Amino acid sequence: MTIQQVLLLLLLWMWLPHPCHTEMLFRRTPDLRPKSFGGRALGNDGKAIHRQKRGWMWNQFFLLEEYTGSDYQYVGKLHSDQDKGDGSLKYILSGDGAGTLFIIDEKTGDIHATRRIDREEKAFYTLRAQAINRRTLRPVEPESEFVIKIHDINDNEPTFPEEIYTASVPEMSVVGTSVVQVTATDADDPSYGNSARIIYSILQGQPYFSVEPETGIIRTALPNMNRENREQYQVVIQAKDMGGQMGGLSGTTTVNITLTDVNDNPPRFPQSTIHLRIPESSPVGTAIGSVKATDADTGKNAEVEYRIIDGDGTDMFDIVTQKDTQEGIITVRKPLDYETRRLYTLKVEAENTHVDPRFYYLGPFKDTIIVKISVEDVDEPPVFSRSSYLFEVHEDIELGTIIGTVMARDPDSASSPIRFSLDRHTDLDRIFNIHSGNGSIYTSKPLDREISQWHNLSVIAAEINNPKDTTRVPVYVRILDVNDNAPQFAVFYDTFVCENARAGQLIQTISAVDKDDPLGGQKFFFSLAAVNPNFTVQDNEDNTARILTRRNGFSRHEISTYLLPVVISDNDYPIQSSTGTLTIRVCACDSRGNMQSCSAEALLLPAGLSTGALVAILLCIVILLVIVVLFAALKRQRKKEPLILSKEDIRDNIVSYNDEGGGEEDTQAFDIGTLRNPAAIEDKKLRRDIIPETLFVPRRTPSAPDNTDVRDFINQRLKEHDTDPSAPPYDSLATYAYEGNDSIAESLSSLESGTTEGDQNYDYLREWGPRFNKLAEMYGGGESDKDTS
Repeated sequence: MTIQQVLLLLLLWMWLPHPCHTEMLFRRTPDLRPKSFGGRALGNDGKAIHRQKRGWMWNQFFLLEEYTGSDYQYVGKLHSDQDKGDGSLKYILSGDGAGTLFIIDEKTGDIHATRRIDREEKAFYTLRAQAINRRTLRPVEPESEFVIKIHDINDNEPTFPEEIYTASVPEMSVVGTSVVQVTATDADDPSYGNSARIIYSILQGQPYFSVEPETGIIRTALPNMNRENREQYQVVIQAKDMGGQMGGLSGTTTVNITLTDVNDNPPRFPQSTIHLRIPESSPVGTAIGSVKATDADTGKNAEVEYRIIDGDGTDMFDIVTQKDTQEGIITVRKPLDYETRRLYTLKVEAENTHVDPRFYYLGPFKDTIIVKISVEDVDEPPVFSRSSYLFEVHEDIELGTIIGTVMARDPDSASSPIRFSLDRHTDLDRIFNIHSGNGSIYTSKPLDREISQWHNLSVIAAEINNPKDTTRVPVYVRILDVNDNAPQFAVFYDTFVCENARAGQLIQTISAVDKDDPLGGQKFFFSLAAVNPNFTVQDNEDNTARILTRRNGFSRHEISTYLLPVVISDNDYPIQSSTGTLTIRVCACDSRGNMQSCSAEALLLPAGLSTGALVAILLCIVILLVIVVLFAALKRQRKKEPLILSKEDIRDNIVSYNDEGGGEEDTQAFDIGTLRNPAAIEDKKLRRDIIPETLFVPRRTPSAPDNTDVRDFINQRLKEHDTDPSAPPYDSLATYAYEGNDSIAESLSSLESGTTEGDQNYDYLREWGPRFNKLAEMYGGGESDKDTS
């Protein structure tokens, strides 16, 4: 028989229930049972009574888990040495699961489990047993505690806390490098047999990785695993109990392992030489092209720095590393000129910025490439001899004087002639002009430094063969000062002299200003135009002067104002001078020289009218005007116009009477239907009171249908007036309220009547009814009076 068969039989034997029938004497604990003793006691008859020793008798209780039988599982038997087998004792069970999970036979003391028990849920149960007398219900033994321990069987497979693990290890790691540790757990009892002893093994992932059987640590099994060849690996680990022996239960988990990158690959250019082209007109900073070295690594291990290490264009070009694309951008460093040089050669190097010393042997971690740059010829604009020009000129030069010349040339080999012009936006007043052929700038209007000291011009140079290709240059013209302005008083002076002034008294200090700006600074001289008997000027020699009196006492009644001409001159060449006149008023002053009143008020005093009198006069005038206005308003209200001015003056008068209709009995007084005029077609007539500017042909409007609403009628008339420019009164409100068909009385107006006043006969008014009796009396009576006269 082989070892495997023996182990299999042993395993089957462990799965079968094995109740133990060995009876043993239960020893009570001191606190649960009184001590047994032997002794004597005297009875009623004086005889000695001997107490016999009692005790529990039962089996050792062990129970296998996961019982699969159809009957209750037998646990063990309780037995007391007081039990004679006559059924006088009753066994009682209490504690964990008593009555539900565990039941006891009251007569025999046999204990059974009612269902299958899982040790992983609970490993042992604590119960209490007691034997009582059935007749007296008194305990024959004290209650004692015992334990039912559940024996484990291998019914749980090892499990991992994660179904899938994720781990990483650097590429090129040595054999045995730890990757990750996986740990499985088994719910079986580790202290009983090998049910919880786990052994790890690898099912998938060889020969790249291995696992330690006892610890579950996964390690690399191959040297120099390269991420660039393979980056992802999937490893399946098995955990098996029973020490990995046959028949043990197992569980698996998956570990996804990623090889992380290290800098083990140098950068490499895909080619050794590249050719780039750029026009010569490209400004500084223009990107010509790019170079890129490839690196099989990723992240910072693939970062590359580019630089120009050699060549004949190291001072003409730069290279900048673009971090996001890992490219080297070549840019223009200095202006290019096709006529000077047409081809440049550069040697560009790309080098890793993060090199791992462990992999120096795989280097060098850099590479080079030759870059050839060809400069292409373009039709360049003219080039000025300077970047800007500064010309200085005096403001008194004659018209047409040349103030300076700008020069430009065509940098191309063709050397086309240049045409010059001024940008008139920089010379709106057209003070300057330029010779289109030689670039000479001359004046076309007089210059004045006091108006504008600087003129900022812009000169345009264009090739005659290609006028669209232009270049601009700034030209600054500074106007130099010439002494062409005479000095003047700095401010307007309000000067007065007191009547009680004494000779030599200061009455005013004056100063002057000059628009010119001489190099040595301003210097003014003050003097009188002629000898004055009343005042004199004293020059302070600091561009100011003092006005002094020459006599005592002045009278404002004799002369109220003096005019003093003062000559102001400068010291520049040619000397400029002007005469300013001071107006000096004579005023009354107090003893301290403070002005009290001057000649203007003195002239008002003799009239004898004070300010209060003037106010009173104005107030009276206002009151009289108010009275006149009120009187005119009252008189207008009292005045009434007569109904008829005279019998002879009968025209189209307005007649007012109080006959307003039949009241409530007159149901025909107003009908909305009368506002409609189905048959009326009015011809447009011109106004007689004004002459229209233009005559328009009258237009006939279509008649409204019989069921036309009032609103449609009015809207139609309003639209006609809006579209007719000759319709009066041009800017007023036209109101339409048509009241029915034509009356049999026709029009009452005499304006359109072709007959004279004498031909009118109003007798027919009496035939129209009582409503027209008033009109018949007025007009009929007037007619008869006229006839009698």
